[in-house]
Order: sequence, then structure tokens, then C-alpha cells
Amino acid sequence: MFLGAAAGLATVIHRPLLAQPAPSDQVQLALIGVGGMGTGRLAEFMKHPDVRIAAICDVDRRHRDAAIALVQSTLGYAPPGEGDFRRLLTNKGIDAVAIQTPDHWHAITAVRAMEAGKDVFVEKPLAYSVAEGRAMADASTRHARVTQMGNHIHNTGRNYRNVVEIVRSGSLGHVHRVHCWRTWDSTLTNGEPATQPAELDYDFWLGPAPKRPYEPLRSHRTFRNFWDYSGGTFIDFWCHIMDVAVWALDLGAPRSVSAMGGRFVVADRTETPDTMEAMLEYPKVLASFSLRPAPPPGFAHMGGIGCVFEGSEGTLVTNYGKHEVWVKGKQVEDFTPPAPSIPDSPGHLREFLDGIKARNLETTCNVRYGHRLTKLGLLSNIAYRTGRRLEWDDTRERFVGDGEADKYLSRKFRKPYAL
Repeated sequence: MFLGAAAGLATVIHRPLLAQPAPSDQVQLALIGVGGMGTGRLAEFMKHPDVRIAAICDVDRRHRDAAIALVQSTLGYAPPGEGDFRRLLTNKGIDAVAIQTPDHWHAITAVRAMEAGKDVFVEKPLAYSVAEGRAMADASTRHARVTQMGNHIHNTGRNYRNVVEIVRSGSLGHVHRVHCWRTWDSTLTNGEPATQPAELDYDFWLGPAPKRPYEPLRSHRTFRNFWDYSGGTFIDFWCHIMDVAVWALDLGAPRSVSAMGGRFVVADRTETPDTMEAMLEYPKVLASFSLRPAPPPGFAHMGGIGCVFEGSEGTLVTNYGKHEVWVKGKQVEDFTPPAPSIPDSPGHLREFLDGIKARNLETTCNVRYGHRLTKLGLLSNIAYRTGRRLEWDDTRERFVGDGEADKYLSRKFRKPYAL
């Protein structure tokens, strides 16, 4: 809906040449947000024979029309289009929605969908704020909805599963430090405000966010660089790579969180940091995340995103697709991993679709797990914005003795929007 111009229409989408399920066996799916990320998700969902695209929703008519055309050219039918997701939710024939909006729209869209009896796939990060993530998690329980957050690396191949198995096996000894990183040095053009496209309902794009004059730099693909709509590149990639740390070490809420950084590398008018170091303190482990222009020293070969587990007996470094075990500064080439204990995934989207059919509410990245994971990154952003170490009370989901920091846990919605 809300991400950049729809792309990839020339991409060939191969759907398995199998007998098509009867209409009663198909998941009737509506997509809400079909710009850049939304187009990619649409293409992936269309590969599943038991999915029928029941509706396309986007506040930008250009995105909406392009997505409908993609469905028509791929599947031979044109789903109805809509500019306001709320009208979709009254359609009792829709089973589920896939939400690819900017972060500031995730909670309202998902909670309203669950209230309407729809199952929900929603992109990461789960929510704009801790309070919104809590509302989503509670709604999923209250309405018994199948959910999945879109951190798809969790269920892509065996790599993350292998890492989790190694860490939990004790092969590294006591893991006392885990550090993740993401490189980032992208500069956005300092453009001037431009004429609002006639095809874009910009006021609805803003939704609960503060009223601002239209400016291309603040919308669609680049929304993530502004605090009104997101927690920046930091929170976006937090959910991808910190996922393996939270999973392997079963990390819950920290005792304290601190962060520092700024816009040190690129010079433009965006707001969220391009450089940031966050530290979360647990009783027996320190967890940290770096947003930085280059990989940490010694790990350039792992690329722009990775995670290091430091144990008393060894070190493991991983990225999305591979991992290495090191002992005393040398890579263990003949390392024998533990026997697999975590079942393979049928795929991130497939798991969601199977969950709908089986009414399995415990998908691996359901919104309750999504809240647990995303919350840690949101707390880190609050520590950065307040500029101090913060102690956390997870039972109350409040900071200890810090009313100023608590103000960042939720936001005041622009009227008439409400959660």
C-alpha cells in the first residue's frame, strides 16, 4: 500500500502444475499494501494453488492497478480493488489478510482484521510501538486468530535451525555475549516538497501519524527514515537477524537497555540513525546490535548482516545463509553439529496457510513471538532517543521510574484514527 512503486511485473511466477483445489479448500486472501514489499508478497502467495487472491487494497491507485494486473496475467482473473482496508473487512468471504503497510499502520489494520474474524500475516517489524505490539498480541489470543510476522529468514532453509541447535547443545559452552550487526550507509536525495500524485490518498497514507505536507522523501519506500512512521533501518533489520539470537538463547525481556548513535555517515534530511549501538543486559548474557557502515573487524567475509555468539568454549558466527564455528581464533573446519532437533519448516507462507486450515495458532512467528522480538528493538530505540540507560519492568511493560521514557511506549493517534 504504501511502499514504493510496484515492481517485478515482468517476473515470471511459476505455480505448481497440480490440480486446483476446490473453491471451498482455498484460502481467500486479501492483500493490504501492494507496493514494493507488497508486490513481492503477492508474487509469493500466488505460487500456492490453494490461495485465491480475493482482493487488493492500496491507498495508491497506481500500486493497486499494477497488482490487479499482475494477478490477471498470472492467474487469469482480476480481483476487486479497494483503497480503504476497512471496507474489505466487512466481506465475510475473506479468510485472511496479508499486511504490507508502513509500520505506523500495522496495529490498526491487524487488530481490526482480527476483530472481523480474519487471520493475519503482517510484515516485520510487528508494530510501531510497544503498546501497539501488545494490542496485536492480545487481539490474536482474544479472537483466536492464526498469525505470522513476515521475518521469513526464520523459516528459510536449515541455517537458523542449525545455529539454534548448536547453541542449545552446549557446544560453545556458556554463551555470555551475542552481537548482531547490519551495515547501512544509504543516502537519500534531499528533494523539495513536490505535488501530491492524484492517485495517492495521502491523508489516509498518513493515517494515525501527524499531519505533514506531502513530500516524496517521507512516503512509500523511504518512510522508514522518519520517526513519524517507523523506528528506522535499525528496527527493520533487528527482526531479521536478532531473531536467531532470541530464538537460540530464549531471550525474553532485558533488565536494562542502553543505546547511542546518530547520523554520522550520511548527510541528508532523514531522522533515524545511520549508526547505532544498542546493549541489552540479561542476568547471564549481554546482547547487542550494531547499525554501522561496515561489518565488525574480522567478519567482513560474512557480509552486511550477521550475528556472533561468544561462548566459554567457542564462538559461532552466522548470517542468513551460513555459519562458522571458531575455537581459539581458528575456524573448526570439521565441526560435528548436534543431531537435528528442530523440524524443518514447510516455508514461511506455507506454515501460515497450513495454520489457517488446521487452526494452529502456534505458528513459529505468530504475533505473540513477534511482539517479544520487536519489543526489544523498540526499547533500544527509546534508549537511543532518551540518551540514557533504562531499566525495564516487563510485567508492567513500563520503564522503572522513568515517565519520560514511558511516553515513547505508545503514541497519540491523529483523529479520527484509534486502536
